[in-house]
Amino acid sequence: MSDAPASGNKPYDLVVRHARVATASDVFETDIGIRDGRIAALARDLPPGAEEIDAAGRWVLPGGVDAHCHLAQKTGDNSVMADDFLSGTRSAACGGTTTVIPFAAQLKGESLAQAVRDYHAVADGKACIDYAFHMIVSDATAQVTQEELPALIGQGYTSFKIYMTYDDLKLNDRQILDVLDTARRHGAMTMVHAESSDCIAWLADRMLAEGLQAPPYHALSRPPVVEREATHRAISLAELLDTPILIVHVSGPEAIEQIRWAQTRGLKIYAETCPQYLFLTAADLGGDALHGAKCICSPPPRDAAAHEAVWNALANGTFQVFSSDHAPFRFDGEGGKKPQGDDTPFNHVPNGIPGLETRLALLFSEGVLEGRLDINTFVALTATQPAKLYGLAPRKGTIAIGADADIVVWDTGLPRVVRNADLHHNVDYTPYEGRTVRAWPGITLSRGRVVYRDGEFVGEAGHGRFLPCERPLAARPRPARHRRAPWLDVLSRVAPDTANDGATP
Repeated sequence: MSDAPASGNKPYDLVVRHARVATASDVFETDIGIRDGRIAALARDLPPGAEEIDAAGRWVLPGGVDAHCHLAQKTGDNSVMADDFLSGTRSAACGGTTTVIPFAAQLKGESLAQAVRDYHAVADGKACIDYAFHMIVSDATAQVTQEELPALIGQGYTSFKIYMTYDDLKLNDRQILDVLDTARRHGAMTMVHAESSDCIAWLADRMLAEGLQAPPYHALSRPPVVEREATHRAISLAELLDTPILIVHVSGPEAIEQIRWAQTRGLKIYAETCPQYLFLTAADLGGDALHGAKCICSPPPRDAAAHEAVWNALANGTFQVFSSDHAPFRFDGEGGKKPQGDDTPFNHVPNGIPGLETRLALLFSEGVLEGRLDINTFVALTATQPAKLYGLAPRKGTIAIGADADIVVWDTGLPRVVRNADLHHNVDYTPYEGRTVRAWPGITLSRGRVVYRDGEFVGEAGHGRFLPCERPLAARPRPARHRRAPWLDVLSRVAPDTANDGATP
């Protein structure tokens, strides 16, 4: 299979030979011919390329799409993210990720459109791999929901995140409905951070009043029930408007049960989980001298039983996305995890852990090589489904003729110990220090260009391009004939439903 041959001495700029390719649906052996940054041919015994890579029968997979990471993002306090678009995308490439989707964050009182413009100013010209933007909506005014969001969706910013917790980000239920209504009418995907803010504040205040401020109390102030309640409430609000949503960074069985319940009722509820909910536990928040602050994130890591539930949900299709939720704060230094030194109470520790570079290797090693996931499910979770859910398919997330030549040749079998000193981010720790994995990218191609090879980053700033996103098919409401909500028919008569216009097929 190939498209029309190119002129000149060599029909391809690059040929990857003897590849054992896996997509989300198939496994096959082939050569891969690349021309002008895209896959031009899949066949055995292709003619020579100007450059050649011998995959030698190794797994050759689509480059990862990390659809949930934070780079150079504005914060509402004095914390500073350690990774900008240069260091963050460099780290991603060295871990086999070729597309990232970080967040243009609106702070309360600010214009969302201006937040997007500001984010381009810190991103453009620095990225080593391709990128798109989600938006964070923290101030859902009428101006934002009725004017700015529809305009931005039409310009290729077709997904946004809303929070049910954090004082400087959270929306109340009515504001959430306003945002979901906009998403429904204009074909955008809404991501939801689902934790019950009032429950968390009530528990945290009482712990702090008793002098219980060490990192382990962060986990105790955010027990599974607060995630379960908010997940159910988010699903209910989405059901009210028959609007697809995606619940992000799900941590354990309580929230998983709510999502699975909704999916079995035919609701378009999607879900994501992250490495911290497979490889960390609440015990990692312990330790001396605020060491556990390194693993403070929300929701917090749970326990071994939760790990098993998350693995099962990855395997059975409850989760569609496996992202890093990379939130890079340094442990030491100004703007990092200890704004008040070693006496920093848990509620003032910046939330988040690094994970862009280790995401794929951890899941490949412990999922595929340990038999918990098949290779097709791995590709679906880490590349194909994120690309589809956020309007980047079929250009990203697969190995197919016409797709961008974002390709990773994997080395498997030989043990490798994760050491922060070997990683390429700008964070002074990894929560996975000392863990042994048996898979790591050997070569990463971004649009046909080698950006990482055998432990060395060989890309450059500015190679990455901004990607406007299509309206994803997954964000469309169900057809009216499948609805059991007569109030939606009334609303549709007041304001016609335009969600299906322009959606990615």
